[in-house]
Amino acid sequence: MINIKTTNKKKKKLPGEQVTGLTTMTENKTNLQEKAQSSSKNKLGGVHTTIIGGRAGKKLVKLVSQHPEVKKVIPSVISVKGVAGGSLTGKALRADARGNLRLLLSEGRSFQEIRLITTVGTAEEGDRIMDELNEILKTAF
Repeated sequence: MINIKTTNKKKKKLPGEQVTGLTTMTENKTNLQEKAQSSSKNKLGGVHTTIIGGRAGKKLVKLVSQHPEVKKVIPSVISVKGVAGGSLTGKALRADARGNLRLLLSEGRSFQEIRLITTVGTAEEGDRIMDELNEILKTAF
């Protein structure tokens, strides 16, 4: 029989001193991961949450949502077009009068329009953001 003797000495905490331990480090790591994910997750809204393209589609939407002037990402209904075939493509479409954009994702026979609500207020500024997002999407493919 093996006897294991453990001592449970508590370290006295001095005023202004923080006691760090494994649980504190785990909590900090969890908080950092949540903050990194919540920035783009908080921007995702609307009734439809499914995004076509699997991981690649979600990665594109996450990439677009990280733009500082994109406030909200709202996926719409997934539709079917007549022509078959093709890989995942994405393109930011022209802005409306308030500067909000549409992101068109297409994969195979399916396509999905995603509304991008921006912080800008004019169509000219929306066109600038559209050009920036299309450059980001070109480098992603």
